[in-house]
Amino acid sequence: MQIKKSSQIEFIALMASLMSAVALAIDALLPALSYIGITIGTLQETDNQLIIIMIFLGLGIGPLLFGPISDSLGRKPVVYMGFGLFIIASFVCIYATSLNMMIAGRILQGIGLSAPRTIAIAMVRDKYSGDYMARIMSFITVVFLLVPTVAPATGKFILDHYNWQAIFYSQLIFSVLISIWFWKRQDETLAVENRLPFSSHIFMNGLREIVKHKTTIGYTVISGFITGAFIVYLSGSQQIFEKQYLMVDQFPFIFAGLAIAVGTATFLNGTLVLRFGMEKLVTFALLGFLTSSFLYCIFFYNTGNPPVAILIGFFALQFLSIGFLFGNLRALAMQPVGHIAGIGAAITGFISTLMAVSISTYIGRFINDTALPLFVGFFICGMLAFIVLLLLKRGKLRLFAPHIKEV
Repeated sequence: MQIKKSSQIEFIALMASLMSAVALAIDALLPALSYIGITIGTLQETDNQLIIIMIFLGLGIGPLLFGPISDSLGRKPVVYMGFGLFIIASFVCIYATSLNMMIAGRILQGIGLSAPRTIAIAMVRDKYSGDYMARIMSFITVVFLLVPTVAPATGKFILDHYNWQAIFYSQLIFSVLISIWFWKRQDETLAVENRLPFSSHIFMNGLREIVKHKTTIGYTVISGFITGAFIVYLSGSQQIFEKQYLMVDQFPFIFAGLAIAVGTATFLNGTLVLRFGMEKLVTFALLGFLTSSFLYCIFFYNTGNPPVAILIGFFALQFLSIGFLFGNLRALAMQPVGHIAGIGAAITGFISTLMAVSISTYIGRFINDTALPLFVGFFICGMLAFIVLLLLKRGKLRLFAPHIKEV
């Protein structure tokens, strides 16, 4: 007999743990990128960024499958499917002998982990809505962000004492433990009467419903720009601090400190969102993101890297803004489509992630000698996101496909 959840605190912790599997699969590998590159024979340092970036491609593709299935079968079975695929994909990565094989494994890992990540969001939407949903998402994100603060240091410890393959084995153990906890303690949040029949038209029906809501599309596009900028940092941070600043041993602690900046803002968001509302916080956070990146570009254009303390300071300003954006943008995009939370989370996640992967792959190629290209990318993404926000506020955003014919 299954034991149901005991409290809202445990629900927050469990949903955060489902999402944390993604963070662990990304951040724990950062100290090992160069070693993995040597093993699989990458030709350029920037090629190692693909080991990080390509998991996001899988995270974008996977929800298109798992979202509709969860709306039909319920949330819990999909989580088990996802972790099962993740385990298989992890062994592909462990035994990879080329960059292409590693990329294939990472994409499959992303597809598998998209299930617990998407289902966590859908479960929150099943239970909450509006600013309160944003509040719960903020607290979930705070707990979730504990993983990035310790994952690189954990990855480096494993790397120093074992090898890079052992990092993947540690992820497998974590995913099994989370699956058991989820099975024992979490009840199904999608009532039988609210489930949708699974059919070949479920994706098109969901897409048709989503494009009716310009706010959903608008905030999803904004999320794509911001996520793209953040992925550039994730994939390029190891190269910046270890190769440009020669701070191999200090890198995990720098990464942890910047993750704390995101977590601080996210925690504050959980309180401030009920006072000011999601839209106002998103507006101010985007302005902060845009301004700080613009100032960096002005101060350090063609001057080389600044002292590391100044660089970290600018990163912290960026991530304080990002901490107010992630949860609010997701909640604003999902708010009008709560009646199709599974497919809604899938389609919006696919759009934003596909944008983010394209943006990060392009910008990451320029991060060779200095961190300036990263901040130029921050500025451009922030400017485009702010333009979309202004169009939303003025009601001038037009959808490109208001009528989609059923296939």
